Amino acid sequence: MRGKARICRISARFPDPAVLEEAAGWIRRGGLVVFPTRSLYGLGADALNPDAVNRVFSAKNRPPKNPVSILISSRDLLENFAAEISDAACKVMDQFWPGGITLVFRAAPGLPENLTANTDTIGIRLPAHPAAAALVRAAGIPVTATSANISNAPGAGRVSEISDPVARAAHMILDAGALAPGSGSTILDVTCDPPAILRQGAVSEAQLQDLLPVSVGPNPGTQIKGVTS
Repeated sequence: MRGKARICRISARFPDPAVLEEAAGWIRRGGLVVFPTRSLYGLGADALNPDAVNRVFSAKNRPPKNPVSILISSRDLLENFAAEISDAACKVMDQFWPGGITLVFRAAPGLPENLTANTDTIGIRLPAHPAAAALVRAAGIPVTATSANISNAPGAGRVSEISDPVARAAHMILDAGALAPGSGSTILDVTCDPPAILRQGAVSEAQLQDLLPVSVGPNPGTQIKGVTS
């Protein structure tokens, strides 16, 4: 990687608060930070800053029609970003948050248009990974939850696998070593009834079916890609 990003080794389970605060500072200032999630490295930026979101799209060569999901630090913040929170969504969150499932909601007014790609929906997750969760808490704002790779390229399970353009665009890279192999997050559209599984991942269809009726396949007009694990 030829970027000038500051690369900091961190513990995945017990990340150094001072390093996290430095990374959070970059995010608050509109910069890009590569950080570990459960099985993939993500590219974090201030999800409420349209310029920062544009930097994410540029670094990933991501088509502007593909929305970006976000990570939040607390379920209490959800109503700031989701216009509607259904009973089905609450059941899923009660069972699986924090954890490996991204829920697609109707977007609250005022979210950046480039974040939602004008779809009026937003993917939201409460992360369980200690470093990812701590970074979002330190930032104090929602953080983009897209993978640290060029669009449609494989995700990175270690820093050496991060796409060069992404590494060059980043201001800081939090290196937690090789991440545990596994599926990315499940993506569940809770804007429809029954909720629809858009991507199968860490939370299985069987686990969801045990909780509530779900369908498999996209709700027309919903498009969420490139979500971290």
